[in-house]
Amino acid sequence: MSTPRYVAIITDGNGRWASERGLPVQEGHRAGADTVKARLRDAAEFGVEELTVFSFSTENWSRSEEEVSGLMQMFSERIERETPELDAEGVRMRFIGRREGIPDGLRAQMVEAEARTAGNQRITLFIAFNYGGRAEILDAARGFEGDTEEDFRQRLYAPDMHDPELLIRTSGEQRISNYLLWQCAYSEFVFRDELWPDFDREAFSDSLAEFGRRERRFGTRAG
Repeated sequence: MSTPRYVAIITDGNGRWASERGLPVQEGHRAGADTVKARLRDAAEFGVEELTVFSFSTENWSRSEEEVSGLMQMFSERIERETPELDAEGVRMRFIGRREGIPDGLRAQMVEAEARTAGNQRITLFIAFNYGGRAEILDAARGFEGDTEEDFRQRLYAPDMHDPELLIRTSGEQRISNYLLWQCAYSEFVFRDELWPDFDREAFSDSLAEFGRRERRFGTRAG
């Protein structure tokens, strides 16, 4: 049974998790951030080489000012506190998405975290922040003069990111929500019912095992 080397996750359900417990939505986001860190460590142990998580989309700016402000503050606090830990654990951090519109201080923290962890090789964490799949394709297409898919890939936010072999979405929803539209052309999808803060090590292991049972054909017929 093969383990996917490149995994992407839509970390859905933080708000519902908080609502079910009578908690403010920010508590759901904090619990979700804790889960990201825990599953990142699991991913490294499982042999995953790249983990991409959907943290904040281009559409999320339409949420309430209070929620967006709280998210920006939480991201800033998490980057400051956790970058040294992740660096010590051999995690390479990369942020993908549009940098315009992000508060200056947070943007500077993102650049610093990427620079600090650039030489790490245990696992790469790609954080999709202010990210939209259509926006990425539009940004790449502006001024494109190449001829091949590889030429186009070089204009994406992270040309070094491999196409995810497996895309996991939590919370029971079964859609990809404008996430990695170019990169997920041949990804296997696994949809889980757990809300993201409840997505534990066992659920992650089960998702990887489900991938291992799939036959990937990339458009060809079964032999």
